[in-house]
Amino acid sequence: MEQLILTILLTSVPLVFAASGELIAERSGVLNLGVEGMMLMGAVSAFAAVMVTGNAYMGIIAGGLAGVLTAFIFAIFVLGLATNQVATGLALTIFGTGLSGLVGASLVGKAIDGLPQLPIPVLADIPVLGVLLFQHDIMAYLAVVMVALIAWFLKYTRAGLVLRAVGDNHDSAHALGYPVLFVRLIAVLFGGMMAGLGGAYLPLVLTPHWAEGMTAGRGWIALALVVFASWLPWRVFVGALIFGGITIMQLAGQARGWTTPSQILAMLPYISTIVVLVLISRNREFALANSPACLGRIFHVGK
Repeated sequence: MEQLILTILLTSVPLVFAASGELIAERSGVLNLGVEGMMLMGAVSAFAAVMVTGNAYMGIIAGGLAGVLTAFIFAIFVLGLATNQVATGLALTIFGTGLSGLVGASLVGKAIDGLPQLPIPVLADIPVLGVLLFQHDIMAYLAVVMVALIAWFLKYTRAGLVLRAVGDNHDSAHALGYPVLFVRLIAVLFGGMMAGLGGAYLPLVLTPHWAEGMTAGRGWIALALVVFASWLPWRVFVGALIFGGITIMQLAGQARGWTTPSQILAMLPYISTIVVLVLISRNREFALANSPACLGRIFHVGK
């Protein structure tokens, strides 16, 4: 049981990174459906960086930068050229999937040494909890820290208030003198960095090799997770644990020989994602009350 819980925690980390970054982008009023593509670019860049330098920590930097650069492409079109957010985001996912496959073609079949564990002194010696909470790699700790920082930023800082104002009503924010496009640019780039870090976590910790499409839909789950969490950081963290648990449940079921067909078990994370979105979309008042105003228009949750 202890090992199962530990696996759920580790599986949740990429979702925490990607969903937290997308949450900031959406709170600024920008919907970026390219999370999957940014995660793939982060994953292949992190793996390539470790292959070249032999330093796993360089993979973290490379993954984050790859996410930022990919998000910048999205920002050029959406913020600079005012293209449709949904269409551009979908195009970004296709672009990231194709480019990562091309870049990583020569890396298939190779392996790297991932991030080492960094046990926290004293706390790591606590029975059970020490193994579950205080014997992880630096990125697992960083995921928790980032959620806390994002929650503090949105609730207690002036910059967070400006970000939420831009997302809720950009015309009023602009009338007050706030640089709407600049705020959204920073939010989109931050979202790209977090998605890149989420993708980098896959080869650096979970599976120390590169495989085309290795994110396996985690970017789409992260998008649904933001809605599931009603755009609140700590709910993103809890939701990531839930979705991570569902993902591991299907793997554990296959390993234990459940009679349920393996294809149905593999569908569980995505079925749960669809169910959550359907339930939320049926509650229009909930969606309107918790989403930034411009996202409400995008999702057509109200008139």
